[in-house]
Amino acid sequence: MKRFSPFFLLLFFLNVSIYAQEYRMKQTIVLKKDKTEKFLVKYGEIKKEFRFNWTLYQNSGLVVKTNYDRFNSQHVLYMNHVNQSIRIELRSISMQRRWLPYIIVKFVKFDTNRQEATFDLFLFDKKEQIEFTQPQKETPKA
Repeated sequence: MKRFSPFFLLLFFLNVSIYAQEYRMKQTIVLKKDKTEKFLVKYGEIKKEFRFNWTLYQNSGLVVKTNYDRFNSQHVLYMNHVNQSIRIELRSISMQRRWLPYIIVKFVKFDTNRQEATFDLFLFDKKEQIEFTQPQKETPKA
């Protein structure tokens, strides 16, 4: 069996490190059915809202609805499967598509007893041009 030369191994690891993007933020969200989670996306003077919720868990598939920039979409996500996450690009496509900021919503687990789904949100923003925050929830007045 032929051995890999050190040059090819070095080239492989350099290539992986160049193209691998690290996420800038990770947040875990636990949602009950039909409860909507909202986030505010700001870049420059532009403000947009990102919302998502889930509506049905059937046959190990979770139906997730998202809304960003007034575009609605619906996805079926499965744990430990290819269809485990959703990628949402936060800015319009530019010449530098490689540096385009985006979020990934990943389906982590489902608690059948509590009827709650757990998600991980990852923000990928190499140039740090996005402010991704959760609006303050209003507290009830006593």
